[in-house]
Amino acid sequence: QVHLVESGGGLVQPGGSLTLSCAASNVYVGINSMGWYLQAPGKQRELVATMTSGGMTNYADSVRGRFTISRDNAKNTVTLQMNNLKPEDTAVYYCNARIVIIRVNDYWGQGTQVTVSS
Repeated sequence: QVHLVESGGGLVQPGGSLTLSCAASNVYVGINSMGWYLQAPGKQRELVATMTSGGMTNYADSVRGRFTISRDNAKNTVTLQMNNLKPEDTAVYYCNARIVIIRVNDYWGQGTQVTVSS
């Protein structure tokens, strides 16, 4: 079973920056996609950014230009550089790994809290 661990969340002022990191372990096949999703209180989990093993990225419109996703396929890690943070970015951020063999298999980290507040 793939295990994901996130780190890097915290409390920052508006306009500040954070870097989230995620490491996958117990991985014996290629991870098709890794990325980040957020979940605010009372809301559905939603895409922040993802990257395929081939380097194709997908960003939510709300973060494009502010956040940058990167991935090290060999190390099975993914990071999210978050700049110019806004209060509306406040949420729990979850690392995701998607492995497609016969079917889609999604694995999730435990989540890391990001709070943007004055």
